[in-house]
Amino acid sequence: MLVMTSDRPREISVRAYGTGGVTVAVLHGGPGAPGSVASLARALAPNFHILEPLQRHSGETPLTVAQHVDDLAQVLPGRTHIVGWSWGAMLSLSFTAEHPELVSSLALVGCGTYDVTARRSYQRAMKERLGAENVARIRALTERAVTATADERSHLLDERARISNQAQSVDLVEDGTADLLPDTQGHDETWHDVIRRQEDGIEPMAFTSISSPVVMLHGDDDPHPGEATFETLQSVMPQLAYKSFRHCGHMPWLERRARTDFLETLRAWIMSHARGLEREP
Repeated sequence: MLVMTSDRPREISVRAYGTGGVTVAVLHGGPGAPGSVASLARALAPNFHILEPLQRHSGETPLTVAQHVDDLAQVLPGRTHIVGWSWGAMLSLSFTAEHPELVSSLALVGCGTYDVTARRSYQRAMKERLGAENVARIRALTERAVTATADERSHLLDERARISNQAQSVDLVEDGTADLLPDTQGHDETWHDVIRRQEDGIEPMAFTSISSPVVMLHGDDDPHPGEATFETLQSVMPQLAYKSFRHCGHMPWLERRARTDFLETLRAWIMSHARGLEREP
């Protein structure tokens, strides 16, 4: 594994896995959860050349979807197959709408929501799965973050993510925790812009310009409402396909009873839609 950087100050770091074959970029969730797809990158590395862009950390200027899109455009090496997880799936759609020339095809894993109704469905499901004790724990962590330092907030968000990962899963082979600390400020700034774009009617309408092959891969037990999101997205992307996985939550590549089927499906999708994009070893 390598971390590639550039002298150009606007570029982001990219971790690379594998040595050859089709180039695939895996986009992490959050927003602000770098390292959350490292285990997926490692699972795909024996078959492909994997790039894991680490999205921009917060700074003096508030983060926006447009900034993340611009950063990604600077680090992709040309036409690439993109696998986006959770918020990363949403970013992959925003990116492809702006840079169709850089995208071979898209796989949306556990994609996030695009309307108020779907978000409320997710929130209800999470409240039920967490239970009263964990809801109280998350509330306490959120309250502590108000007066915490930036570093403390990152650790608090990391603890919240651990609790949420369990609630969003069925039977994980490992806990799925990211190997890097989350960026709380970056999460809040980016998600605020995500909601703004939806409220302003920019997304998902912007995705009508996407002509690349796109598939949603979604766990049947993921609290994110996959079928509802599929219907919303297919209305603007008629080519969108959908495959669900039984006994599977929000991180299919780590679900004991679904991971083999999921990884085989994803590998087959990449190979069938990325012909001619092989990278020399």
